[in-house]
Amino acid sequence: MTTERIADGIRDELIAITGEEHVIKDAPMAEYTSFRAGGAADLMVSVQSPEQLQEVLRFLTGEGLPHMVLGNGSNILVRDGGYHGVIVRTGEGFNTMRLEEDALVCGSGVSLAMAAKAAANAGLTGLEFASGIPGSVGGGVFMNAGAYGGELKDILAEASLLSKDGSAFAKATAEELEMGYRHTRLHESGEIVLEAVFHLTPGDREEIWKTMADLTARRNEKQPVTYPSAGSFFKRPEGYFAGKLIQDAGLKGLSVGGAQVSQLHSGFIINTGGATATDILQLMQIVQARVMEQFGVALEPEVRIIGE
Repeated sequence: MTTERIADGIRDELIAITGEEHVIKDAPMAEYTSFRAGGAADLMVSVQSPEQLQEVLRFLTGEGLPHMVLGNGSNILVRDGGYHGVIVRTGEGFNTMRLEEDALVCGSGVSLAMAAKAAANAGLTGLEFASGIPGSVGGGVFMNAGAYGGELKDILAEASLLSKDGSAFAKATAEELEMGYRHTRLHESGEIVLEAVFHLTPGDREEIWKTMADLTARRNEKQPVTYPSAGSFFKRPEGYFAGKLIQDAGLKGLSVGGAQVSQLHSGFIINTGGATATDILQLMQIVQARVMEQFGVALEPEVRIIGE
């Protein structure tokens, strides 16, 4: 399948499904990812409902086109060569929230920060840890996001899913999703999260807000929140902390082009301005090699790296 075919006939078919305003040719992925770096996707299509997503996935699968579903792009790095296929982005129709007794039901496009605030407003405790995680509910469930001792697996009652080829809808519990440290079965199955039901506990609204304010203050003090990044770049190696290994290897502040190991928290690689994806990946490789050389520990990226 050539880029020209993607640009012409495939684009027309996607426009017929979603509308012309929702299909972008040569979409600059730096504008749609939190790293603010990386190449372009041949096509990007924004879907506005689960049914539209299903139709798009069925079509792309039938055409044999490479494709990937993207939320708010907070844990993705697209290589500078770009993505030769179709990025399917979830739109406004996935930003729904509703309360069902002690459960908060969130569409996959809702930011974890907004979900935490909605829970606090309702006097429900359990989601405070997620208030500073820079991702969406869909991406959070996909990778079992966590912070400050909490993980989504602890509160996820059920997720609504769509198979990666668009053929079937399903539901799964946290146990059925095999949620572990920054991993779920979705990494292998390719299923897409449409909605998540978080089971929470009634609590004191004032205390909930106070906890969230404390976590926000800790995050702002210790993490480089003013620079583009993808959050913690590396998974936590068993028995270690990635940031401490990197700092102890003398790598704090190390730069390649516009990419830098943060001076504030060595577990973060940040874009100080104008970083390319290649800068970020070269810095990643230097960090991995140095930590392996000095401590014999393999650092694995938490960030999903795609493209050419």
